[in-house]
Amino acid sequence: MKVGDRVRVKDSVIVYHHPEHKGQAFDLKGEEGEVIGIATEWQGRPVSANLPILVKFSKKFKAHLRENELEII
Repeated sequence: MKVGDRVRVKDSVIVYHHPEHKGQAFDLKGEEGEVIGIATEWQGRPVSANLPILVKFSKKFKAHLRENELEII
Protein backbone atom coordinates (compact mmCIF):
# COMPACT_ATOMS: atom_id res chain seq x y z
CA MET A 1 0.00 0.00 0.00
CA LYS A 2 1.33 3.44 -0.91
CA VAL A 3 0.27 7.09 -0.97
CA GLY A 4 -2.28 7.71 -3.74
CA ASP A 5 -3.88 4.24 -3.66
CA ARG A 6 -7.69 4.03 -3.65
CA VAL A 7 -8.83 1.85 -0.75
CA ARG A 8 -12.04 0.46 0.78
CA VAL A 9 -12.62 -0.34 4.45
CA LYS A 10 -13.28 -4.10 4.56
CA ASP A 11 -13.84 -4.57 8.32
CA SER A 12 -16.28 -2.90 10.68
CA VAL A 13 -14.49 0.16 12.12
CA ILE A 14 -16.45 2.45 14.45
CA VAL A 15 -15.44 6.13 14.63
CA TYR A 16 -16.92 9.02 16.58
CA HIS A 17 -15.32 11.95 14.72
CA HIS A 18 -17.18 11.81 11.39
CA PRO A 19 -18.27 15.41 10.58
CA GLU A 20 -21.82 14.41 9.56
CA HIS A 21 -22.34 12.21 12.66
CA LYS A 22 -20.60 14.16 15.45
CA GLY A 23 -20.51 12.32 18.76
CA GLN A 24 -22.38 9.33 17.33
CA ALA A 25 -21.00 5.95 16.38
CA PHE A 26 -20.39 5.66 12.62
CA ASP A 27 -19.29 2.44 10.91
CA LEU A 28 -16.74 2.93 8.12
CA LYS A 29 -17.25 -0.53 6.59
CA GLY A 30 -17.56 -0.19 2.81
CA GLU A 31 -16.38 3.45 2.70
CA GLU A 32 -13.86 4.31 -0.03
CA GLY A 33 -11.05 6.83 0.12
CA GLU A 34 -7.49 7.65 -0.84
CA VAL A 35 -4.30 6.97 1.12
CA ILE A 36 -2.69 10.35 1.83
CA GLY A 37 -0.03 9.30 4.33
CA ILE A 38 1.75 6.40 5.97
CA ALA A 39 3.37 6.88 9.39
CA THR A 40 6.62 4.91 9.26
CA GLU A 41 9.09 7.55 10.40
CA TRP A 42 9.16 10.82 12.31
CA GLN A 43 12.04 13.29 12.09
CA GLY A 44 14.13 10.67 10.31
CA ARG A 45 13.64 7.98 12.95
CA PRO A 46 11.47 4.87 12.47
CA VAL A 47 8.21 4.71 14.45
CA SER A 48 5.77 1.90 15.13
CA ALA A 49 2.39 3.61 14.87
CA ASN A 50 -0.71 1.65 15.95
CA LEU A 51 -2.81 3.14 13.12
CA PRO A 52 -0.23 3.99 10.43
CA ILE A 53 -2.39 4.51 7.31
CA LEU A 54 -4.03 7.95 6.91
CA VAL A 55 -7.03 7.81 4.55
CA LYS A 56 -8.96 10.79 3.20
CA PHE A 57 -12.61 9.85 2.67
CA SER A 58 -14.02 13.31 1.88
CA LYS A 59 -12.98 16.94 1.93
CA LYS A 60 -13.69 17.18 5.66
CA PHE A 61 -13.03 13.62 6.88
CA LYS A 62 -9.77 11.71 7.36
CA ALA A 63 -9.03 8.71 9.56
CA HIS A 64 -6.02 6.67 10.65
CA LEU A 65 -6.48 2.93 10.06
CA ARG A 66 -4.54 -0.33 10.15
CA GLU A 67 -3.41 -1.95 6.91
CA ASN A 68 -5.42 -5.12 7.63
CA GLU A 69 -8.66 -3.06 7.81
CA LEU A 70 -8.25 -1.85 4.21
CA GLU A 71 -8.26 -3.36 0.72
CA ILE A 72 -6.89 -1.75 -2.43
CA ILE A 73 -9.47 -1.10 -5.18
